[in-house]
Amino acid sequence: MRFDAILIGAGQANPPLARFLVGRGLNVALIEENHLGGSCVNYGCTPSKTLVESAHAIHTARRGDEYGFSAGDVQVDFTRVMRRANDAAQASRSSMDKRYSSLEGLTLIRAHAEFEAPKRVRAGDQVLESERIYIDVGARPNIPDIPGLSDIPYLTHISLLELTELPRHLIVMGGGYIGIEYAQVFRRLGSEVTVIQSGGQILSREDKDIARAIQRALEAEGVRVLLNAKVSRFEQRSGADVVARVNGHGEIVGSHLLSVTGVKPNTDRLGVERAGLQLDEKGYLQVDEFLETNIPGVYALGDVNGRGAFTHTSYQEYQIIAANFDKPERKVSERIPAYNVYTDPPLGRAGMSEHEVKASGRRALKATLKLASIQRAREAGQTEGVMKILIDAETERILGAAFLGLHGDEVIHTIITAMAADMPYTLLRDTMFIHPTVSEYIPTMLESLEEI
Repeated sequence: MRFDAILIGAGQANPPLARFLVGRGLNVALIEENHLGGSCVNYGCTPSKTLVESAHAIHTARRGDEYGFSAGDVQVDFTRVMRRANDAAQASRSSMDKRYSSLEGLTLIRAHAEFEAPKRVRAGDQVLESERIYIDVGARPNIPDIPGLSDIPYLTHISLLELTELPRHLIVMGGGYIGIEYAQVFRRLGSEVTVIQSGGQILSREDKDIARAIQRALEAEGVRVLLNAKVSRFEQRSGADVVARVNGHGEIVGSHLLSVTGVKPNTDRLGVERAGLQLDEKGYLQVDEFLETNIPGVYALGDVNGRGAFTHTSYQEYQIIAANFDKPERKVSERIPAYNVYTDPPLGRAGMSEHEVKASGRRALKATLKLASIQRAREAGQTEGVMKILIDAETERILGAAFLGLHGDEVIHTIITAMAADMPYTLLRDTMFIHPTVSEYIPTMLESLEEI
């Protein structure tokens, strides 16, 4: 069976790409063996951020006295909290199912797909061929090889959504953004929480001052954070408790274990060797600036190419493919790295970090401001955090920023826009912003710069 285009996997890149391609008059096949929407809709952004918001509302209710009211003894109904998160995922999933099952020009195939040749794919009992193939099969939890781990009922960020009872003590193995977001959520829901991080700081890609500030916020709520802590062994005791033997910290005993130590690409069941597709040492498909693999006409989008691990990076890769459909012009290297960490306070990040700027050897300037100095933050009763902007001293262009604090996940877009427009920082400095907001302090910050 021949198609004008074959799309393997239905994460956050291929479904909108399917809409684009059929809009161009192509006969398209979209193959997905699980749910449409990939990790974001099903066990990533949608359910996890719904849990974040439930936990935030519960936390705010407990702080009622600070705002002049009393909510009484706040009781958490864990079943309803989890139902709300799963209902949100189901609603998005159902919407996608309806939209793409009826899209004219699209053949939706529910099956596992594997290459039989560079331009030939088997999906269940069907064999499909096309000169255009787009791979968007995502990634899955990477489970570390630690003695005893395979013998205990550990959770991943996927299976965690199936919990029916609130963990008494949740052990979180991994101090990345997924681990610390869930650590704060479950602490606010009422669990005792311990984070085990093998490195010297949580959020290893962040500057130390940012990571320490987030750690202080977690610890202020009762989350225990162990740094430079490596698990030598896991075991399960009678009563279903999980025991982690941690070098330098003895035994950590919990009721549940959440393993969030990264992901691995879903290329091992794709038949890449039969297609001749090249992988890197971690199993990611190798792509060029236009997202094309070493096989002409075969492209890799989303988590599977190792160029980004977020919904927004995946979606933008669809946009790059669409923009380059007639003539390759947009490059993946042109985008500005940006992401958020949805702790409370949230962290918005764009471009380079301070340690990356220092490592580059360029002369650079820095503007910083603590959230406690911002009137809007004081009014909201959320004064934890710091704002940081990094500037190239010679070109006056913004190199990066980190906004940890109230609305930091939204305010960061001002910086992203300025960087995308390649404007000098002075344009932001001299622009009038609205009072009272968090963003209004960006011009104020840029009036006082210091050498890095």
